[in-house]
Amino acid sequence: MADEIKTTPSRNLGDNIYKSYNYVGFKETFAYLLNDFSNSFNINGFKERYIWDVVKVDFGIAAIVNIFTSAWDVINDVIIATIVDNTRSRLGKFRPYLVGMQIPMTLLGMFYWVIPMFFPNTDGTYMPKLILYFAFCVIEETAGTFTSIAKSGYMSTITPNPNERVRLITLAELLTGMMGEDLPRYLFGVVYDMINAGKIKWKLSSAFMGFGVITAVISSLFTLYFFIVSKERVPQSIDRPKVKEGLKAIFTNYPVLLMCLSDFLAGFAISAGDENYFIDVHGSYSLITLANLPSGPNGSISYAFVGPMRRKFSSKALWVGADMYGDILSVGYFLFGITNKNYLKKVPMTIALGVREWFNKWAFGVNKVINADLWNEAMDYCEWKNGYRMEATTGVAKSLVLKIQQSFMSSVRNIVMKKIGYVQGLAIGTQDISTKFWLFALSSIIPFVTGILGIVPKMLWPINQKKRAQMYDELAQRRNKMITEYVAEFTASEGEETK
Repeated sequence: MADEIKTTPSRNLGDNIYKSYNYVGFKETFAYLLNDFSNSFNINGFKERYIWDVVKVDFGIAAIVNIFTSAWDVINDVIIATIVDNTRSRLGKFRPYLVGMQIPMTLLGMFYWVIPMFFPNTDGTYMPKLILYFAFCVIEETAGTFTSIAKSGYMSTITPNPNERVRLITLAELLTGMMGEDLPRYLFGVVYDMINAGKIKWKLSSAFMGFGVITAVISSLFTLYFFIVSKERVPQSIDRPKVKEGLKAIFTNYPVLLMCLSDFLAGFAISAGDENYFIDVHGSYSLITLANLPSGPNGSISYAFVGPMRRKFSSKALWVGADMYGDILSVGYFLFGITNKNYLKKVPMTIALGVREWFNKWAFGVNKVINADLWNEAMDYCEWKNGYRMEATTGVAKSLVLKIQQSFMSSVRNIVMKKIGYVQGLAIGTQDISTKFWLFALSSIIPFVTGILGIVPKMLWPINQKKRAQMYDELAQRRNKMITEYVAEFTASEGEETK
């Protein structure tokens, strides 16, 4: 590791000590792009329709399953985070879990899409199917916890250079969109609509199985390649941190507390999503794809604004501004929809969605980069303040309360769907007229109103430009000293063994 941690002394505090050195080469950068590509190369956006229309799990029972799996999630998160944070191996702190768990996670991902093969034509309360579904949720959640905790920490350690980290995030978000990461979702949307319209004779379960399994295998191979060729470059302390130190890091890491609080308050948003609104009201998912086509270039162009915006505005200003910008667009979209009952009209609402997304995509690049980089910045803040890194435990602290809340809100959402009169199994586009209005409201104004408080903690972000420069300058010097001590200790031990 010593030959990888190279630093150039800074002349002053404002000149970041890592600025002149990049650690990630072409091969690893390419693998990073493939990993980012794999994150969206799936049809996970249709999971709800899959459970509702194909697997057919009753809303009420699904709510109960969410409660039980979330309770287990709370228990295993703390245990697994402690195991990960105390791992020291030749592969590093995170890579043993990321490499070792990838194949099992791939198999689980494939199995998810073939569940209907075991229970064809069964109703939403068929007990053997529900037992299997419950067991799958528990197993998948446990295995997924290892990989998600390890991956969230790993992404902050592949380079100690915060400028290079931003470059990687920006490059990945820009290029993977051009590579077609969303292609499976768009293609499946067309197939889904054609099956429901009776234009192609293909069972919905077969379509889900085909697209689901293929994308699961491809995305997993790309992710595994990244974990194999990439490296951890931020050194961990030799002494394994204790659990109480992890808890201390949670409370003393003010940025993480703010991020957690923001997500928690925003998590009360109740939403049915654009997908369900367009499918159940206008009878087509493809209209969303059509509406998004004109704004596609905007998303790519928006990454050109990342550098200038970061130089001109603080992270806090960009974080808050992107939130407010999106909220304003959602309100305008809702007001147009309720005018003359436009929400029931296919063409006007497709155009309205396209206009909303056309403006929204101009902030897409900045929003994606800032949200990813702030978490990495918070991990570095923990090391700066406490002298050790607790990526896994801190990540769990951020997600633990949110997972409980998400489970609760998922149950609330299922109840809301029943309360608005949504009937499972009806032909597409045949829900009651009042239900259609609420589906529209749940895709526009209700998420805004119920999640608006999430913006308040963002306004309290404590790391300004001056403090950020000081933090990375001091971190670089500490890490360089740590590596020097590692090398000296290793050389001394090798000498003793030779004697």
